[in-house]
Amino acid sequence: MTDTELIHRMGIEVVEASAERLVATMPVAGNTQPYGLLHGGASVVLAETLGSMGAALHAGPGKAVVGLDINATHHRAARSGHVTGTATALSLGRTLASYEVVVTDEDGRRICTSRITCLVREAAPGA
Repeated sequence: MTDTELIHRMGIEVVEASAERLVATMPVAGNTQPYGLLHGGASVVLAETLGSMGAALHAGPGKAVVGLDINATHHRAARSGHVTGTATALSLGRTLASYEVVVTDEDGRRICTSRITCLVREAAPGA
């Protein structure tokens, strides 16, 4: 990964990663909307990062994953500190991988619930 990738620009730090469960943190500062609240899109970036990484770990070498669907429900605002995303596998199949991602604030309150589904396919030759 390079410093120009979105994960770095958002300040996302992965602290646990397996095909079944992933955890990462992200600062609220720098990822806000004009009212100073965590941007809903930032929560979705965190969710998609975790779901895509989990799907790639599940798929293994010689495979590629692409997102098919993502949705998010925003429950409350975060104004400061860090949020934590926890992705839990819902289904890990031969061609699809789905995760529920729960984003919480530093007090453990749910900020956002997201679901992501990725397609698992053969990697392009030379990729």
